[in-house]
Amino acid sequence: MAEFNDGIAATALPTGNIAETDVLIVGSGPGGSSAALALATYGIPNIMITKYRWTANTPRAHITNQRAMEFFRDMGIEDEVNALATPHELIGDTVFCSSIAGEEFGRILTWGTSPQRHADYEASSPTLNCDMPQHLLEPILVRNATMRGTQTRFSSEYVSHVQDDDGVTTTVLDRVTGSHYQVRSKYLIGADGARSKVAAHAGLPYEGEMDIAGSMNITFTADLEELVGHRPSVLYWVVQPGANVGGIGAGLVRMVRTWNEWLIVWGYDITQPAPQLDEAAAKEVVYQLLGSRDIDIQITGTSLWGNNNMFATELQTGRVFCVGDAIHRHPPSNGLGSNTSIQDSYNLAWKLAAVLRGQAGPALLDTYTAERAPVARQIVTRANKSSREFGGFFEALGVTTAENEQEMVAAIEERKLDTPTGRMRREALRQAMELKDYEFNAHGVELGQFYTSTAVVSDGSERPSPTRDPELYYQQSTVPGSPLPHVWLGNNQHKWSTLDLAPSTRFTLFTGISGQGWADAAPVVAERLGIDLHAVVIGPGREVEDLYFDWARAREIDEDGVILVRPDKIIAWRSMSLVEDPALALEDALTQALSRVSSEVRR
Repeated sequence: MAEFNDGIAATALPTGNIAETDVLIVGSGPGGSSAALALATYGIPNIMITKYRWTANTPRAHITNQRAMEFFRDMGIEDEVNALATPHELIGDTVFCSSIAGEEFGRILTWGTSPQRHADYEASSPTLNCDMPQHLLEPILVRNATMRGTQTRFSSEYVSHVQDDDGVTTTVLDRVTGSHYQVRSKYLIGADGARSKVAAHAGLPYEGEMDIAGSMNITFTADLEELVGHRPSVLYWVVQPGANVGGIGAGLVRMVRTWNEWLIVWGYDITQPAPQLDEAAAKEVVYQLLGSRDIDIQITGTSLWGNNNMFATELQTGRVFCVGDAIHRHPPSNGLGSNTSIQDSYNLAWKLAAVLRGQAGPALLDTYTAERAPVARQIVTRANKSSREFGGFFEALGVTTAENEQEMVAAIEERKLDTPTGRMRREALRQAMELKDYEFNAHGVELGQFYTSTAVVSDGSERPSPTRDPELYYQQSTVPGSPLPHVWLGNNQHKWSTLDLAPSTRFTLFTGISGQGWADAAPVVAERLGIDLHAVVIGPGREVEDLYFDWARAREIDEDGVILVRPDKIIAWRSMSLVEDPALALEDALTQALSRVSSEVRR
């Protein structure tokens, strides 16, 4: 096996123009490379192809939330990501202004960086959010996947697929040689983006529409530390009159690297011919949003893209599954795109591994749509709603009714006046900024997914009624279908998150000292079912102790009860207390969660 200088393993063209693998992944973006990384970590043979010659060449997605960071932590790459990311404390002072060098309309402490919200984020996860541009993230995912066993092929374009009862045959174009070859896999994952050919060929049904608005990207370098270092953020929103692109002239200056690499996003009317941007025109847009020509800038790229409002209602057809933008297409509002794509793959990968190993019935794979399709709908709806909520900000400034540049200037200036109109504008602006919490501090949207499927065994409990706004605040619970709550546990030598004690390579039980019967049953049931199952007994004198007594508050079960956690850290089942035959109860729960027929496992 040859090695490139970057450590990515190359694979020779398959003999006889056909290759075989368990899972073929089309696309090496966040969703595809996360699927490859997880499957390789689980020891599942997989091939990942992409039509491009390398990973993302532009920043694209960037806000990386705690759920994605938990996946990276589980995969053992959290430190690699943090080493290149802009850290949590530098991403939050979202600014609204007339230009970077001009006056401000206000700021919002975002992504959990305000004193009022930071504790919520700290209490919810062992890792914090950060800003990790996609062109820096993808190489980490691809490199680690390939080092662990993924066969990665660049310049390899998906052409078509045909599936039968036993597998999928995919035709691939080698874009270097111009020749075609085939890959025979047991399953196919389409992670090929918002124009997914895999999804189209699989006939996935969608709701919504594509290209509802147009946007342009301009990437550039400029040292802006003097203008932004005192208000560190990844997002600087600019509203100014006189713009010749983008309607009322709202634009975004986004930090890529502190504080000298930047990306501008500016809208255009998608029903009209696309704007032509040469370097001179791009510089004019940059100077306009910066508000100064005394800054040395270098244009590094331009591109056009469309905003979408579309989601798939079915995420799979037979042996073909789709993840990421292939199934949820939306504006970048809320920073949900790559994060949700990664979580799609986290949900799917362990299920594929369990079925391929013969540990689960094929029906387990049907739970992918049952669990993730509602998430696709939710995040597309939320992102588009967040985009529309900017209207309140523009209305507060009075610019939506202005008919010319002079009227826009006058309306914006009115907020400074000691008049009834000025007072009204100031209050309207405050309320409009507060509404943007639903985009920039939507912790509940980011972390609060709840699954209902046959891979979750209900104990009859209802999901707890929210005590606070469920979009803004994440409420932990152990009701089956919920993510495992994070609390810190340990002993006199070590400290672990509950999430660290439930890795995705196995099922995990949590119980207390008086629930030892569950721990004793675990190896018996694991042997019967042929799965990896580990029991964590929490209490004084045990390896894992509830040193802060937080687990006692979070577990919602008696000390002798048990919580069963799936490989993707979702609670599959719980028992409030010890039962007469814990092995039988545990086996029944796992049999159902794994879609196994009882007779397959009873001895």
